[in-house]
Amino acid sequence: MRQILQNMKSGETLLADVPVPIRRRGHLLIRTTRSLISLGTERMLLDFGRAGWIDKARQQPDKVRQVLQKIRTDGLFPTVNAVFQKLDQPLPLGYSNAGVVIETGPEVAGFRVGDRVVSNGNHAEVVSVPANLCARIPDGVDDETASFTVVSAIALQGIRLVQPTLGESVAVLGLGLIGLLSVQILRANGCRVLGFDFDPAKVAMARTLGAEAFSLADGTDPVQAARDFSQGFGVDAVVITAATRSNDPIQQAPQMCRKRGRVVLVGVVGLNLSRDDFFKKEITFQVSCSYGPGRYDPAYEQKGLDYPIGFVRWTEGRNFAAVLDLMAGGQLRTKDLVSRTFPIATAHEAYAAVAAGENLLGIVLEYDGSVDLTRRAVSLGNPAAAPTGGKVTVGFLGAGNFAGSTLIPAFREAGARLKTIACAGGVSGAHLGARHGFSTTTTDHRQLLDDPEIQAVVITTQHNSHARFVAEALAAGKHVFVEKPLCLTAEELETVTAAWKKANEARPTLLMVGFNRRFSPLIRTAKRLLEGLSGPKSLVMTVNAGAIPPEHWTQDPLAGGGRILGEGCHFLDLLRFLAGHPITGVRTLAARQPTEEQHPPDVVTITLSFADGSIGTVHYFANGHKDFPKERLEIFGGGRILQLDNFKSLHGFGWPNFTSECLWSQDKGHQAGAAAFLQALTAGQPCPIPMDELVEIARATLEAAGAAGPLSPPETDVSCGQS
Repeated sequence: MRQILQNMKSGETLLADVPVPIRRRGHLLIRTTRSLISLGTERMLLDFGRAGWIDKARQQPDKVRQVLQKIRTDGLFPTVNAVFQKLDQPLPLGYSNAGVVIETGPEVAGFRVGDRVVSNGNHAEVVSVPANLCARIPDGVDDETASFTVVSAIALQGIRLVQPTLGESVAVLGLGLIGLLSVQILRANGCRVLGFDFDPAKVAMARTLGAEAFSLADGTDPVQAARDFSQGFGVDAVVITAATRSNDPIQQAPQMCRKRGRVVLVGVVGLNLSRDDFFKKEITFQVSCSYGPGRYDPAYEQKGLDYPIGFVRWTEGRNFAAVLDLMAGGQLRTKDLVSRTFPIATAHEAYAAVAAGENLLGIVLEYDGSVDLTRRAVSLGNPAAAPTGGKVTVGFLGAGNFAGSTLIPAFREAGARLKTIACAGGVSGAHLGARHGFSTTTTDHRQLLDDPEIQAVVITTQHNSHARFVAEALAAGKHVFVEKPLCLTAEELETVTAAWKKANEARPTLLMVGFNRRFSPLIRTAKRLLEGLSGPKSLVMTVNAGAIPPEHWTQDPLAGGGRILGEGCHFLDLLRFLAGHPITGVRTLAARQPTEEQHPPDVVTITLSFADGSIGTVHYFANGHKDFPKERLEIFGGGRILQLDNFKSLHGFGWPNFTSECLWSQDKGHQAGAAAFLQALTAGQPCPIPMDELVEIARATLEAAGAAGPLSPPETDVSCGQS
């Protein structure tokens, strides 16, 4: 199918060929008929993409500070690579879509196949959208009009914050698309409306919609005009819908208001405001958040948890419905706001007009309905060379940031033949697949598992899907490399273990978890040095993990499992590898606020005991400072000490033939781990990490996170069938 993407590095707008997305839980699959280009937002993205590196940096000073911080902790080369990776990711454009439901996912209520709906879907022939971000289109509203719904909801939410009452006077600063929609919604609320813009054509349009409007290009003083309009009192409220770097709107708005007036910012303007202007009149100022309550709340948007109507009358979804009702009643008219219409096939012409700064309002994209709804795989144009001796044919399941920046390059450099990459949405798979030389991308992971040429599957999906996909891949006869964690529950661990045993009854099958740190060159040096020591060792791992917001998916107990299950397993594996003996005990202490009881802890100390008498401690702290190294390991034993800092330097104290080893850049062992996995496959060797150790680490991590009972020997012998 066709979808519009923006390259943030070059500024190029692409009409890409990507697979049709799959049906997902809580989502609607929608065939698009119309979508609306949001001139303000999308022009801003075009301008940012086409800006030079210096201009990009000037526009994002906070990101520049993050980059400088990362250089100090991780080094120059990893940081530069991370920046280029981030800018190279294609950005799907568009968020105001109208179409027809072609599939409903599990747990969707209130929608049926064939319903005409609006959504915040992208400019694509088929979109997958959470049900809470969709609304049915009334019979009296055509698709072109309906495509204005989501943009109109932005205007509506700003007006809801104004809380207008019948007869109040409200000024609208900026008469672009959202400004003109705001004029109509305010008029529907029974308000007198005053509008301002520099464009005489938009001023004239506002007048036809019932506003008293003035062109600022003529030298009109908006403050004086507001006084005249309000009989000298000042307007009751000002809605700022302008898009400008100027501070004029935010400085003029409070001066236009009466005492205790309201100012709501919907657009993007300079915010160098004067305290006196707000203080003397006790003016309230509020910034409107997109389409309304629920926006950017994962529980509402992704999990489908609606807010009770008795407590939150107007959510973003209910705002969509309210806009459609206004359209059906003739109170919100959009026909005169359509400046141009383009078929999706000529989308490049539409964006050329946007980039040229033409005097436009609404640009509508039309879709001809010719999309093949079953086309879940796309050839990427890379030659699918026949498998050659020594090369393992690999498929990737998952196309997120980590896969694109780290794991795919690691497997490619290690000599894998990359054939198919699968992801649910299609965009990132198509992008990463084309960039790294895959021959095919798909949104249906079964196509990858059913391909007889693919020998090994690399799984890099969300944590809660790892165990299921591992079991499916093993059942399909594939060797598996899964990014940590292996599982999130004891039941999932049993499922994976059973699937691995059954696969090995047919033939030796490798299962490896991406515990890359044990393959780092500095860790290999430390392991070699430790082999010469006798007696127990003391290992102290300090992880300055940094804070992650509670709403991030990794903090969700069901989706990510929390940071100890999701990332802490890395460090338990590392200490297990260096100790060289099984873990016999696990104890965890967590620091947390009483208000954080609903979230998995991320400030913990985990103490391990090993069969040889060694002890290990993992301090996983999310409450530190970024200037401190992210990962530091200290090993004490035999009167000697090793200290590893951030996988860049290793220092020895008391070693007769070792003082230090330093790297030019950080190396956490990702490529070496991938190479070891591929080498084991080609040579018919045992897995680089034995299965009994993977089970041991999984059980220890579950116990450390409080997700399992005390550590005990596995009930199942997992060593059988290893080759």
